[in-house]
Amino acid sequence: MDNANFSKTVKFSVEKEKLDTRTIILSVHSALMEKGYNPISQMVGYIMSGDPSYITAHNGARTLIQRVETDEILEELVRFYVDEKNR
Repeated sequence: MDNANFSKTVKFSVEKEKLDTRTIILSVHSALMEKGYNPISQMVGYIMSGDPSYITAHNGARTLIQRVETDEILEELVRFYVDEKNR
């Protein structure tokens, strides 16, 4: 066997499906609505505490929201609010 084939490191990467923060927020909002929760209150509870139990597991919403950091969610919300105010 030729050792030349083993002289370089091979990089293996698995790409996760990348969803943007806005899409995640809207999906989680929809799942909370479907289950009869007040989505704003539940999402604020999650952002303030970091406790994923504020988010329903319905339609994978809890798993989905944990794909982004709470500071990223806040950035998106502030960006959206400021953009709307400047229109």
